[in-house]
Amino acid sequence: MPAEQLAEVSDLFILAAVLLYLLAMIGFALDLAFGRAHAGTAAARGREPVAVGAGGGAEPPAAGPAGVEGGAASPTWASKAALVALLLGWGAWAANLAAIVTRGLAVERWPWANMYEFVVGICFAAVTAFLGTHLRYNVRFLGPFVMLTAALGLGFAVKFLYTAAGPVVPALNSYWIAIHVSAAILASGLFILAGVTGVLYLVRGDGLSRLPSREDLERVAHRAIVLAFPVWTFAVIAGALWADKAWGRYWGWDPKEVWSFITWVAYAAYLHARVTAGWRGRAATIVQLVAFACLLFNLVGVNIFITGLHSYADVG
Repeated sequence: MPAEQLAEVSDLFILAAVLLYLLAMIGFALDLAFGRAHAGTAAARGREPVAVGAGGGAEPPAAGPAGVEGGAASPTWASKAALVALLLGWGAWAANLAAIVTRGLAVERWPWANMYEFVVGICFAAVTAFLGTHLRYNVRFLGPFVMLTAALGLGFAVKFLYTAAGPVVPALNSYWIAIHVSAAILASGLFILAGVTGVLYLVRGDGLSRLPSREDLERVAHRAIVLAFPVWTFAVIAGALWADKAWGRYWGWDPKEVWSFITWVAYAAYLHARVTAGWRGRAATIVQLVAFACLLFNLVGVNIFITGLHSYADVG
């Protein structure tokens, strides 16, 4: 298939992914609103639905539809909505992946070379983090929010960041893009999962009992960051090695380099505060959301608003 047609197919897969993400969001929202409540603390359950490590000697409540525990019985249609939403989520994930693959085939390179491709990859990574986590733990309460985030991210990429398939600047014509940028995308997907969970922690309140307890929400966010932080660290180091190969220096205080380091410091401060100072709850969540804001500015704001050596985002 010619490159132009492959690029068009990639664009169609993006549109399909957006539609499926939105439909999945609706299904997950119906499950969250009308299915079994995701209430209770991890310590009160023998089988923990959102994270491992919680003990408790109480007998676990009977499992509800789609594996959710606790709460009153849900309507049959709500349990079916949860299953349909999960299937739609996987379908959207597959369409997102197909868009990335066909884009790569069209340009005959690794498809991470501009902001459009980068955001498409991050949306895929965020959904992968959610679906991968759901394979082991019951975190489908995150479904409406992760699916909406992915749909909005892809919509933003198509509307404001779209770049026609084509060659890249010489600095990006390197195998390092597969190493450095892929690591950054993977870590960003996990950080997004943690960020969404952190926001839910702050807005939960006593009246939003259909969400898990704040302890469970914090645990999900923390474990996502524990996985993401070393990957982000590797991405920063790989970026320095690539910079030495491309520009003859490891570090030049380019805006992108600076904000990548600021993001690293912010997440390191979060992890350090939990280990040494024993920070938990709202204070720790606020710190991780500050780090998340640094990440978002690094991923989007630096490329769009600040000029530097990394200003190859092709954003007009």
